[in-house]
Order: sequence, then C-alpha cells, then structure tokens
Amino acid sequence: MNKTFLLGNNIINDFPQLHAKCYNEQLSYLDNAATTQKPKHVINKITDVYTKYCANIHRSIHYLSEIATQEYEDTRHIVANFINAEDSSEIIFTKGTTEAINLVAFSYGLKYITHKDEIIISEMEHHSNIVPWQILCQQTGAILKIAPIDDNGDIILQKYFNLLNKKTKLVALNHISNTLGTINPIKEMILAAKTMGAKTLIDGAQAPLHINIDVKNLNCDFYTFSSHKMLGPTGVGVLYGNKNLLSIMSPYQSGGNMIEKVELYKSTYVNYPFKFESGTPNIAGVIGFKEAILYLDTIGLNNIINYEQHMLKIATSALKTIKNLTIIGTSKNKISILSFILNNIHPHDISSILDRKGIAIRAGHLCTQPIMKHFNISSVCRISLTFYNTIQEIYNCVNALQQVKEVMCVK
Repeated sequence: MNKTFLLGNNIINDFPQLHAKCYNEQLSYLDNAATTQKPKHVINKITDVYTKYCANIHRSIHYLSEIATQEYEDTRHIVANFINAEDSSEIIFTKGTTEAINLVAFSYGLKYITHKDEIIISEMEHHSNIVPWQILCQQTGAILKIAPIDDNGDIILQKYFNLLNKKTKLVALNHISNTLGTINPIKEMILAAKTMGAKTLIDGAQAPLHINIDVKNLNCDFYTFSSHKMLGPTGVGVLYGNKNLLSIMSPYQSGGNMIEKVELYKSTYVNYPFKFESGTPNIAGVIGFKEAILYLDTIGLNNIINYEQHMLKIATSALKTIKNLTIIGTSKNKISILSFILNNIHPHDISSILDRKGIAIRAGHLCTQPIMKHFNISSVCRISLTFYNTIQEIYNCVNALQQVKEVMCVK
C-alpha cells in the first residue's frame, strides 16, 4: 500500500492535542498554517531537557552543560541538512521567521542599502515581510517597489521582471503565501534578481512542512522559517544566510555569548553564527525542534506532500459544492491552504459557529491586508490542512458551513 495514505487517522495517536474536546465536541484542527500540533516525540524531548540535563549552553564545562550544548548544536547540523545548506555555521537560531527577517533588515539592510536604492517585495507578502522593509526605507531613503499579483493569486512575473534594475539591492519574497497557498516560482525570481546584482531573502514560514527546500539549488542569500509551523516548539526560528554575507554583517543584538573580547571602551565579536545569537537562547525549544525534524524524516516529506495534495483536491471540490462560497487563491501551484468568503457572512461569525462544533479554522485578514485590498474584501476564513488531518474532517467542516448558512438565514 502507498505509504502516503497511511497518514491521517493512522498517525493521529502521535499527537495528544488531537484527542482533545472543545465544547464537548471532538477537536478538528484545521488551522495548521497558524501553527501545527506537536507530536509526543517533541513534547517528550522538551521534558527530557528540563528533567535530565537542564543547563545553560556554550558556557560551563560541567556534565549537564556539555550534554545540552551538544544537543543544541546537533540541531544546527540537522537543520542544515534539512535545507541542504553548505555548512551548519550558516544556520542562525532566532525566535521565529519575523525576527529572522528583522535581523537581515537591521544587520544587512542598514549597512548596505542606502538612499534611492530599491527593495522589491510582492503584493502577497505577510506583514512580517512588509513592515521591516518599510521601516528600512524610512531610515535609509531607499525605495520600496511592489510586484503585483493577479486574481488567481499568482505574482505577475513579467511585471516583477520589469521592476528589476541595477538600483535593486534586495528582493524579499515569500516562498508560499499563508493566505493564498500559492507556491511562488522563487528559483526563477531569484535568478532574475541575481542578474541585476541584487541580494535575495525568502520568507519560508509556510514552506518546510509542505515542499522540499534546497537553499543551494535556489541560490538565495537568506532563507527564513519557524519551528512551530513544522511540528516544533514556538519561539524558535531559523535564518539561513550565505556565509559571505554573514561574515560582513554586524551583530543584531549584543550581550553574552556573541563577544570575543570586552574592554571598558571597546569590544570584538566572535564569528557567525554565534555573533547573531546573544544571550541565553530557547535551549529546550531548539532541541525540541531537532526532534520535530527527525519525526518528519520518519514520515517522509514526499509522503506528506502527496497526502496534502490529495487532501487539497478533495477539500477544493467539497467547498465548491457550497452555494455562494468563493475561494480566494486559485493558483494551479499551491499547498493545502483554502481561504474563502461565504455570502455576506462575516468570517468571524463563521469561525465562531464552527468553533462551537469543535472545528478550528482561522478568520481575519491573516496578516495580509494588501491581499485583502487586492480582492476588495476585509477578511477571509482559512482552512489549512496537513498530514494528520482526515477526509472526514473535510466533510464535517463542509457540513458545518452549510449549517452556518442556515443559522445566519442565508441561501
């Protein structure tokens, strides 16, 4: 039997939260783009850290510290292998994707982007990949350019190519839209940016659980993502950076662990990655993240991809049976994210009614207000599926949406 279809109900026991009840209804968790549930393997690993070798890292030489340090640094190697980085030193741990993007804006952007230089983002970016560049432009006098999207939710490539020129110093794009589900052709877009001498940052927050990531193949300068969207703990993120750029960037924050020598009037810093990891990090979170990646390896990322694409087709067809429901984001190349509007019913009302039935979805502007403006709406409902979801959950959600119409007295 195809291993892909041994997911769903067959691995649900690995996730304790999925057995919970909400308002006496069995939980149906369809909000995976916001954060994923955590397998027992991750939860147990975090417990091990706090009960067996709780200590600070990179400082003491006693037994507990050495075990914790080794586990922490093992994660760096595993993350590097997961995204095919050339060296583990190119992996910097942050609090999440948001901090990783801000790190690049502060440590690279403030130093190397100047007045009238140009930065390109797209209309589909998450606020975390918009606001830092707006602030950078305000501080430096650089100019922000926007690559538009079409009504399917795809970047209009020719208009993106037309924006590129010798003034373009940085291109910052998401790999996958958290609202539309669109998988952007970033390899092609990176190549075009490189021909103009621009640096590239990819917001990969939605990507690592749903597609294969190979930073060498992409040839990007920076790639960012978060642990909590791929089965790991919250408060842990990754910045992959090209070593040539990391070596010339200034520290993002200062303090312990990132210094080489401190005198009263001057200090020198250690090399990357530690130059960007000041203070005591989220040790248990990083070590738990390692366990999340190892768990994903046992499932097989290609199996997850195939299963999610199967579920996407079923969910898309099922939603289309609901009269006056409009799916926002219809790209032919997307992951299992389905945003929609239904009649004139406010998404918050829809979400609240589904919540009482134990069905957890997202409602709102999803931190993508420019997308909302493009489609002339204020908010959407979003169903986001992953490999522990089931076909039955899709049908239960569709039935509940039909009931929402009845409750709200609309056809």
